Amino acid sequence: MFRYHFGYFLYSLLLLGIEIFIGVCMHDQIIRPYGGDFLVVILLYCLVRSFWDSPVIVTAVSVLLFSYLVEISQYFRLADHLGLGRHSLARILLGSSFSWTDMFMYTLGIALVMGVEKFNLN
Repeated sequence: MFRYHFGYFLYSLLLLGIEIFIGVCMHDQIIRPYGGDFLVVILLYCLVRSFWDSPVIVTAVSVLLFSYLVEISQYFRLADHLGLGRHSLARILLGSSFSWTDMFMYTLGIALVMGVEKFNLN
């Protein structure tokens, strides 16, 4: 069911700002490759919860499965098969290289979300 939740929307904007900062300014071996993947699922979760009143577990698992699907599409080089340009926005969002570490970071991000949500609900 649709509902607007200002708090989750603010978290989404904050996380988007952090993600942009990481993408533009961070060129290290830890934060950019791992921190961005960890935070992106939290960003997506907050964005979904900003507009839909769905249960925590359903939203968290849906975001995680979506993230896995995007990562698996990278394994099969979907961006190449779709003929997306090297620097197109779609290719940037879809990604181009599969990594088990990315999937692990997505899982850790959603685990944090579920832990925080459980703490907040109790």
